[in-house]
Amino acid sequence: MARSIIIDTDCGSDDAMAIAMALNDPVYDILMFTTVAGNVPLEQAVSNTLTTIERSGTYEPPVYRGSASMLFNPLIYAYETHGDDGMGDLGYAPQRLRPAEGNAVLHMLEALRDHEAHTIDIIALGPLTNIAIALKLDPATMRRVGRIVAMAGAGLGAGNVTPVAEFNVWQDAEAARIVAESGLPDVMFVGWDASLGDSMLSEKEMRCIRESGDLGRFVIDANHVLAELNRERFGVPCLDMADPAAMAAALHPECVAECDAYYCQVDTTPGPGYGSVIVDRNRFSGRNPNIRICSALDPIAYKGYIYRTLGVVGRGCDRANMNE
Repeated sequence: MARSIIIDTDCGSDDAMAIAMALNDPVYDILMFTTVAGNVPLEQAVSNTLTTIERSGTYEPPVYRGSASMLFNPLIYAYETHGDDGMGDLGYAPQRLRPAEGNAVLHMLEALRDHEAHTIDIIALGPLTNIAIALKLDPATMRRVGRIVAMAGAGLGAGNVTPVAEFNVWQDAEAARIVAESGLPDVMFVGWDASLGDSMLSEKEMRCIRESGDLGRFVIDANHVLAELNRERFGVPCLDMADPAAMAAALHPECVAECDAYYCQVDTTPGPGYGSVIVDRNRFSGRNPNIRICSALDPIAYKGYIYRTLGVVGRGCDRANMNE
């Protein structure tokens, strides 16, 4: 029996790959997509999500509009990473699908009430604003969630938007703090570091995915702005797929290589530490762990999952040829 999930997304180009993977995994049933501003404004995130569902060619869960703003701070969109439309400025737009009526947070809470407790997982790919609002509106219902797996924080490494902060948490650190302090028993933050090193998609791997068919072409082409940005950052075109890493950690736990529970705090103070997730690796605080931090994936298992869910076959793209 497929396990039910809700995907919360600020759909940019790496979200699109993660969403396509989830839509093509028969082990899971996506009940809905809830959208949030982050990489792009809310309406663009909705449009990108609908486009990705159409391009994935499987089933079509409803897409609800969530928060268009952060709890306190103004938004700073990730145009330099994903393009002005979040999808590489290639003119992608939904052809058939339209957003569903109603508020994303209210529909999320309704689903949790209507299903047996602990049978719905939430996978968050953007700022945690919708999740935080849900926790404040109805904490009792949110305790019915199974797991929350979020692409959130730098893991055990450096940040990608400041020296210490990762983009999703930095956008709305107050929301991330609410989630971290919620007391929910099963919260995992998949750090940006989990998508680095051998887990980055090489130029060869990008080509293998792109040449595998229409879906592969879509998810790679949408990320061409990021690939060029990474040519400057890392010296070669490559993709650090943070949201696919979080999706794989959530849906295919066999690929998780390093994941431990720690007491974590989210820095919401003004200054250079804002948006950082402070991980008590050495147990200085003496406090019980509140978040599991996934900081590394097994690159072979992870990329094998990407290949399987995106339908990448042949063309020398088997596991033995990864990372060459």
